[in-house]
Amino acid sequence: MLLNSFYKSVGLCLGLAGLVAVRLAGQQMTPTLTVAPVPTVKAQKGSVAVVSLRAVLPPGFHANSNTPSDAYLIPLTLKWTGGPLESEGITYPKGAMEKYSFSEKPLSVVTGEFTITTKFKVPASAATGASAQNGTLKYQACNDRMCFAPKTLNVTLALNIE
Repeated sequence: MLLNSFYKSVGLCLGLAGLVAVRLAGQQMTPTLTVAPVPTVKAQKGSVAVVSLRAVLPPGFHANSNTPSDAYLIPLTLKWTGGPLESEGITYPKGAMEKYSFSEKPLSVVTGEFTITTKFKVPASAATGASAQNGTLKYQACNDRMCFAPKTLNVTLALNIE
């Protein structure tokens, strides 16, 4: 009788483990956008510095462009939140119009590797030496069937102001 209880417990545990394994196998990992490190930005006081971020989405995934097709879609956005430089403009990649089964009309999206470029003004009053410029990159990754929760990446540029 004790042995029967043991086998029933083991069978229940193996059954639950099997269900968990099947459930996990059916789920997709949340895709992550990666941003390549940027070499230290060297800039002169009173000048303009142009910095490009190289971003990559995994194959099979896309994100809405910075000008999504519908107002309810979450745009790709880069915001500089702190540091000595003043953002004078951000250039995003041109979105490609692609049709997905979950939308009645084509969507403006970015895929694969793309670049976001920022033009910075270096104030004449900026402190000389090493510093950093901080920002956030917000996006929502999707595949051809569904969208994942929006994510925000912290971005930091190392600076050397001369």
